[in-house]
Formats: sequence, C-alpha cells, structure tokens
Amino acid sequence: MSARVEAFLGERFGSRAAALRVSALAGDASTRRYFRVQDDAGTSVLALYPEAFDATASPFVVVRDLFASFGLPVPRILDHDADRGILLLEDLGDTTLQEALQTASPERRSDFYREALAQLAQLQAEAARADQRAACFRIAFDIEKLSWELHYFLKHFVEGLRGADLSVEDRSTLSEAFHRLCEEIASWPRVLTHRDFHSRNLMLHRGGLHWIDFQDARMGPATYDLVSLLRDSYVALPEAFVAERLEEFRQKAAPGEARETFERRFDLMSVQRNLKALGTFGYMATVRGNEVYLPYIPVTLAHARRNLERHPELAPLRRVLARHIEEL
Repeated sequence: MSARVEAFLGERFGSRAAALRVSALAGDASTRRYFRVQDDAGTSVLALYPEAFDATASPFVVVRDLFASFGLPVPRILDHDADRGILLLEDLGDTTLQEALQTASPERRSDFYREALAQLAQLQAEAARADQRAACFRIAFDIEKLSWELHYFLKHFVEGLRGADLSVEDRSTLSEAFHRLCEEIASWPRVLTHRDFHSRNLMLHRGGLHWIDFQDARMGPATYDLVSLLRDSYVALPEAFVAERLEEFRQKAAPGEARETFERRFDLMSVQRNLKALGTFGYMATVRGNEVYLPYIPVTLAHARRNLERHPELAPLRRVLARHIEEL
C-alpha cells in the first residue's frame, strides 16, 4: 500500500486505522489507483492520483459537484487530501451495468437502459440552462480532438497492434476521410457529455444506476454518450433494441430533430467513437502491456463495420481500413 495512503488513513481514522481492511480494486485505463477501505462502520473507496492536485480545480471534483447539482447520481466525496493526491469517495459497490446485464431478464434490461437514457436526457437539459462557467463547458469534441483520436487509432491499433504497413496513398486517403468525418461531427450542435458513458462506468447501487469516471466531461454531439452506451464495446445489443432506445431518446430529448438526421448522426458518431476505443485498446496492449481489453475488440470492430457499411460516403475510409483489418 502506498505510504501516502497509509499516512492519510492514519490521520483520518486515528486509532481505528489499525483495524481497517484495505484492498486494491481493479483500475481503469488511467494512472489512478483505487482501494476499498472497510471497517465495522462501513466502506469507502479511496482514489489515489499520481500526484497532488488543486481540490478547487480538480476536474473530478468540479464535474462531480456540477452533476450533483443537476440531481444526477454521482458518488459523494467523503474527504480529500489534495497534497497527497487522495479522494475518499462513497462506495458504490462492485456491480457494474455490464455485470448486472448478464443475469437480467429482458424486461429488467430494458429498464436499465431506459433509466440510463433518462439520466442522459436530464444531463443535457440541466446543462443547457446551467451557469456554464465550469471548464468542462469550454472544451469540446472539436475537429482537432476528434481527428487526434482517429490518428491515435491509426497509430496504436492499425499500426501498433495489427502491425499494418500503410502506404503513402493509404495515409493520404485516411487523413482526408478522417478530416471529412470529423468536420461534419464537429459542426453539429453541442451538449455537455459524460464522455465515457458505457456499461463499466454505470454502477448498480441501492437499486439504481450511479455514474463514475466522469471527470473528462466536455461539450460534444447529443449522440456522443448515446453511442458510448448503445454501441458499447463491452455489451453487444440487438439492433432492434438499439433502434428502439435511440428513438425513445430522440422523442424525449430532441423531438425537433428529424429521425433520419438523428440516426445518421448516431451512426457517424459510432464510427468515430468505436475507432477511438480500438486505439485505446491497442495502446493499452502494446504500450502499457495490459491485454485486459483485447477480448472486446471483436464487438467494437463489428460496431465499426456495421456503421461503415451503412453510409456510402464512408466507402473510401472502409476500403483502406479493410485492406489492413480483415474484420472490416
């Protein structure tokens, strides 16, 4: 256990510290580490950052407080030690939506997704009328960010994990296709997004879904979080189910937008988001030596292929990628 953690627990719990049960939790793709802290009085989760942070400007703290003010289900901050890079958080348990879905009935599965999508609609509505001085309102999925993510996919998945040898012509075609796709996505109206709204970041706690890993919130298309949830790398959903949930959300959150427009934007956003996810999986395997994400590559590639096939204007992008990625 980190000396920083030990010192913090000693100061917070005093004489009770010796009886604490501290266990490491599985982390995410970040550099943070997590511990569950237990004693007879209850449990909490300790997040250990790699370095000190400013508690008043920490993205996690700022976004958490903002989301809480919107009435969204985020964990409470129980304590912090900014100098030691520590946050002590409400323990939301171990059951992710991904895990809950494995034993859920069809009716319960639908309920989970309707609950999650209602929460997203609440985020978009509340953020639209909120005081927008927080930093998350000033950063966005603009052309630069979207393009960077696609070139990250090219570097770490196509070349890094799959070992593709791209020709000059391939690179030129991909760069042009990436730019056209990102230019269109960046032109759409923007809402505040969670930014990583998938089944591993929704926790089933006290009978409802709670949010984690929201510190990278930023402005983006209304379909961004929808794609994260409905084109999830960790859960393959039937196409009819996806279409039903998408239309339910459109009617609730964007009734003025034509169904065809909303569906097209969902598909194009899916292509960008799923390719970006593949880049992350490739990076974690080849650079970080963490192969935990490799089993989720087939589902993600299937999402990408499905949406690349649907839109003829994406044919040049798919044609080049298919030369190097047989699943496409």
